[in-house]
Amino acid sequence: MTGLLPTPPHILVAFAVGLLSGFLASFVPGPVNVAIINQGARQGFYHGLFIGLGSTAMEVIYCAVAFAGFASLFAEPNLKAIMELGSFLLMLFLGIKYLRTTTIQQFNPSADKLEQKLHLHSAFADGFIQVLANPGVLLMWIALSASFTAHEWVQDNWHEKISCVAGVAVGCLLWFFPLAFAISRGKGRFSDQTLLRMERLSGLLLLLIAAVLGIRIILLLKAARMHF
Repeated sequence: MTGLLPTPPHILVAFAVGLLSGFLASFVPGPVNVAIINQGARQGFYHGLFIGLGSTAMEVIYCAVAFAGFASLFAEPNLKAIMELGSFLLMLFLGIKYLRTTTIQQFNPSADKLEQKLHLHSAFADGFIQVLANPGVLLMWIALSASFTAHEWVQDNWHEKISCVAGVAVGCLLWFFPLAFAISRGKGRFSDQTLLRMERLSGLLLLLIAAVLGIRIILLLKAARMHF
């Protein structure tokens, strides 16, 4: 299909990329997951779910800001190549970091101070502020959005950017919804050892993604050498 709108299949690719990245970002254990596990067990499914909804809302905002303000900067060919290499190194770094982790971050002191200052004490606000008070999340989405654009998984147009952001929202909820449900039904909590296994699993997944990106870079370099 030609015209102003991109072909539907590529919009679905953008959505799938967002869904996978949103799921992985939510799956990594941290203050939000710990809050859902601890508070959901005591106060029920909806309390845990609304913590997840608050976190999802802020993840989506950060992702949208990243696409609006930074992703287009990496459309130029040289910057695009640098970003492809950067995304490989980022996935490699995070994968190794999660594999080597020995403790799970249970609390975010900055988020607790901000929540007390704003006098927001709802479950939704708890999840929202946990992400808002972590600037590393915004930096992550800036890097990911630029990488998605550089690899042409998300084209530089608003239709695919919105599709990717929608995918992020669905991906987050695909983790938070069953987590809150399982915790509320089980009336228990995950052990620290289980959380560590989850983080190391996310590390393995990131290393797998890094391997795919690395193979892509090798193939591109090989094609460029044959061209010259």
